[in-house]
Parts: sequence; structure tokens; C-alpha cells
Amino acid sequence: MAVGEPALAVPPDADGAFLSVRDLRIHFNTDDGLVKSVDGLSFDLRRGRTLGIVGESGSGKSVTSLGIMGLHRTANATISGEVWLDGEELIGAEQERVRRLRGSKMAMIFQDPLSAMHPYYTVGAQIVEAYRVHHAVSKKAARARAVEMLDRVGIPEPAKRFADYPHQFSGGMRQRAMIAMALSNNPELLIADEPTTALDVTVQAQILDLIRDLQKEFGSAVIMITHDLGVVAELADDLLVMYGGRCVERGSAEKVFYEPQHPYTWGLLGSMPRIDRERTDRLIPVKGSPPSLINVPSGCAFHPRCPYAELTDGASSTVVPELRDVGAGHLAACHLRTADRERIWTEEIAPKL
Repeated sequence: MAVGEPALAVPPDADGAFLSVRDLRIHFNTDDGLVKSVDGLSFDLRRGRTLGIVGESGSGKSVTSLGIMGLHRTANATISGEVWLDGEELIGAEQERVRRLRGSKMAMIFQDPLSAMHPYYTVGAQIVEAYRVHHAVSKKAARARAVEMLDRVGIPEPAKRFADYPHQFSGGMRQRAMIAMALSNNPELLIADEPTTALDVTVQAQILDLIRDLQKEFGSAVIMITHDLGVVAELADDLLVMYGGRCVERGSAEKVFYEPQHPYTWGLLGSMPRIDRERTDRLIPVKGSPPSLINVPSGCAFHPRCPYAELTDGASSTVVPELRDVGAGHLAACHLRTADRERIWTEEIAPKL
């Protein structure tokens, strides 16, 4: 390497991960102050695996997904850290390069397809445009691809519905059309941001089955963003729990569901309806409100709502907890001693779930 030439970035060694996020920070300058929407997030995702990112509204889930897609490059946004996609770093890449990857190598299913799709263009025309941006094909070939994808996601009479506008589709059908658009270029990374919000339970089940089947077909890596633990229980191989812009717990879905290590995760599980067992008590809500991302509480951001903060000898309110391995790749950011966590989970939390 010549003198003065910048060193090339080296992708992290993440055991063959297709997507590696390292210390991602996304802050926004506003009139009210600096909003730390994502503040030091790291995780890895391999091909064929599904990562569920869960947390309350305002925890930073959707901001994370838009950051990975390169959709935060605005004047008031400050982004740092690293996002590696198949060995290519995206945060420092040219906007045009990220735009070429977006839609082809990575794609996103947005939370509200009615606002994400253009109301003045037919559903078919929008899928055609998304396909032709990345493929030098004729309109006829692109139309055939669009009809094929509409059929694949279960829309009846796809050749006819090709010419319909978004408002002529039901909520479930619009979501299917959005999935068809996202998958039209066979992306290797699919991000689904609250894909079942505002849909009835039968349509939710159909959408989740569709994403699962298409993932098997394409071998994609999938990020499922939701506040609904029931949704990630259906699909996710691994879970990442976010609170106040940070990861508070991460591990396999089995570990996080059956051996959770963070009081916030306990609260989420306690507030989730269950149909697999008889329940005599009311659901247990997480008391209090999510923190302001402008004035995040000192120490552990969850400590003002944590019923066990007094067991940490003041560390919860003064020291930011680090993610630590609590066994078998299961990570948690909590000041509670291991013995206290095990006792609280075994004696107080688990019997009520």
C-alpha cells in the first residue's frame, strides 16, 4: 500500500455472517436536542436465518432497519459504526452504490404498504419499475415477472390485479403486493418492519407463512422487526431485545423465551397473551413509559421502570451495563447478580407466565 493511501476496511470475523452490524449509532439533531435513536448496536445474521428485533415503540427498531438500508442520509442525521453486507461496508459507501444494492441484494417490507406504495401508479407498474431498475429487460419481460410474483404471494387472478391501484387492494393483499415487490429481485437480505400490523389474525398467519416459505425458497437472511413476541415466536431463530436505542438482550429464540436474563424481557413476556396454557391472572404490564431518546436516563436506561434496581447497589442509575455472555452465546446487559437473576426468574417471574 502506498504511503498516504487510506487503509481498506476489513470485514469482521463473524463466523460466516452475511450481515454484520458493529457499534451502529444513528443520532438526529432536532430543535429539542440530540435524539439518540440507536446508540451502539451490534449483531450478526447468517444466510437462511431469521433475526427478530423486538421492543416497545420508540426503542429504535425501525430506525435500525432504515439505517441498514441507507435511508437516513439526511442533513440532521449522524450515522457511525459499520454495516457489512456480504463483506461490503455500507456506512462509508457511496450513495449510488447503496442505492444499487437496495432492492437487489437487500429489500424491505414496510410497515404500512398503503403509504409505502405510490397511490397514482398501479401495483403492477410499481413492481415492474422495481424490477427494471436492476435488470435490463423489456417491459413485457418485467410484466411477466410482476405477474409471476403476484401469483407466488397468493394474489388471485394476478394478471387482472396487475392493473389495480393500491387502494383497490385489501390490507392483507397490499401487504402481499409489497412482499412481491420486495422479492422481485431475489434479495439475499429481507427486512420486514411490522409486516402484520393492523391485519386480522388469520391474515397475519398467512403473511408469516408466506415469509417463511419464501425464505426457504430463496435462502434469504431475514430481519423481523416487531413489538409482538407472538410473531417472532413463529419465525425467529434468534432474538434481539431493544430498549432506549440499545440492545439489552440477545440470543437464540429458545434461550430468550425460556431463559430470559433481563427484567425488560421479563416484562415483555409477562404482557404477552398465551393460548398454550390456562391463565388465571391478568396480564402483567411493564409499568411506566419508554424513555425519551433525547434525555435517556443515566446508567441502565430501564432502571426507572425496573422493580429490581435497588438490588444493584446503585449501579443501575450510574453505570451503563455492558452486554455480557451469560452462557451459550446468550447476552444480557444487566447489573443484577447471576444468583439474583436466577432466583427472581425461578421464584417470581416464571410461575406467572
